[in-house]
Amino acid sequence: MTELRVSVDVTVPAEQAWAALADWPSQGTWMVATRVRGTASAVGEKLEGWTGIGPLGFLDTMTVTEWDPPRSCVVLHTGHVVRGTGGFEVAARGEDRCRVTWWERVDLPFGVLGKIGWLAIGPTTRLFFKVSLGRLKRVLETG
Repeated sequence: MTELRVSVDVTVPAEQAWAALADWPSQGTWMVATRVRGTASAVGEKLEGWTGIGPLGFLDTMTVTEWDPPRSCVVLHTGHVVRGTGGFEVAARGEDRCRVTWWERVDLPFGVLGKIGWLAIGPTTRLFFKVSLGRLKRVLETG
């Protein structure tokens, strides 16, 4: 299992950051090349995300396995391409600041070939997370 974790400090209250994260359909405004369908606010609820550009991409099906607003959400990825767990964490840093963390623990397919492929795709995925969280920061801080 491979883990990826990226954080950003944001100058808004934790509850405001949580509201943006938990608004699943609006994640496409800050998450690079991703659209999410569905709403989930409890354990057991399901979501679908499309990551890609136009018809080139993959469907990411998810089930919420932990829900602790305004602190954390964990999903189980159940799709054909992405399998494993992922989530968001929001840690208050005072009244008007917080740290948002996006993490994923993915099961790499294809054994050794998947591990080799991660050497190429891992840095790109980390960049995708950083750019996305940078966009989230701008959206939150500029309204």
